[in-house]
Amino acid sequence: MPQETPAYQPPRIAAAQIKLLERLCNASGVSGDEGDVRKIVLAEVRPSADEVKVDALGNVLVTRHGKEPVENGARLRVMLAAHMDEIGMMITNDEGEGIYRFDLVGGIDTRVLVGKAVYVGAERVPGVIGAKAIHLTTAEERKNPISLDTLRIDVGPAKTKVQVGDRVVFATPFTRQGSILRGKALDDRIGVATLIQLLKNAPENIDLLLAFTVQEEIGARGARVAAYTFKPDLAFAIDSTPAHDLPTWDEAENTQYNTRLGAGPAIYIADSGTLSDPRLVRHLLQTAEVLHIPCQVRQPGGGGTDAGAIHKQLAGIPSVSVSIPGRHAHTPLLISRLEDWQNTLALLHAALVRMPTDLLAVER
Repeated sequence: MPQETPAYQPPRIAAAQIKLLERLCNASGVSGDEGDVRKIVLAEVRPSADEVKVDALGNVLVTRHGKEPVENGARLRVMLAAHMDEIGMMITNDEGEGIYRFDLVGGIDTRVLVGKAVYVGAERVPGVIGAKAIHLTTAEERKNPISLDTLRIDVGPAKTKVQVGDRVVFATPFTRQGSILRGKALDDRIGVATLIQLLKNAPENIDLLLAFTVQEEIGARGARVAAYTFKPDLAFAIDSTPAHDLPTWDEAENTQYNTRLGAGPAIYIADSGTLSDPRLVRHLLQTAEVLHIPCQVRQPGGGGTDAGAIHKQLAGIPSVSVSIPGRHAHTPLLISRLEDWQNTLALLHAALVRMPTDLLAVER
């Protein structure tokens, strides 16, 4: 049984961290157009980093070297990745009079789109996603899901700067009500904010390599490049994961919940793109047990994170994902809990502080 370390005090989430999360969530950052988010990240990380660079794809790559002397060779090079991009849309055709055809960027169910307020382009032109009014639809049309090609974004007839190629974000502001956090882009700005706090409270026993990645929502493209650049010994992907913990329609037990709100950070065993390294999973679970940090194991299944790209780079990089649960993923509004965010930060920080240099030398 691991021995408890009562002196450990994790970094805390306070008003300043919540305000940063609000700024991150309200920024526009659809895949391939993460510039607004990148500006916030760069301003936050530069005072605490040893090295900061922006690569050709737009990833922000941050290095913070450990200061503690280590025995038996070099410090572990530990990569943590969180993606800056969010789901959204792209303008594809101007049909005149302020009406625009659009396509989806990332995984969005068209059923959640009708009537949603949006911002278009760098000027954040307000608009709304419209469809044929229900009064005008036929009985047959009402039986079927609304198809994307019947939807349009309407910004009104006034002259605007909307252009083909402009990204579109949901116009959902970040809000907090007690322990509940709501926002359009908690996936994955909550991971971005977590990495920033880890940097500001960086462990001295490792070399900390932080990748604020781009284009995760369309195939983890930025993470692939970042891992190749960093060449880490091991990696953690920090993300948001669906919590399908609502009651079932027939009041039967919900056994397919994926994760639950309020149960702590979700540690991945497997998803559609990664089989997590068991040594990293064990280290996380043992750390949580020793320090009494609530956590949960995400039910193996679909979905994926930046780990899916990272673990296949170079000669292979041992990887694991840790996510903050959120309800209503990939919709205009995701809900997470403050205590899950706090416990995720605490678990990750403690796991880094307690990480032995020979972690990867043990049997898988």
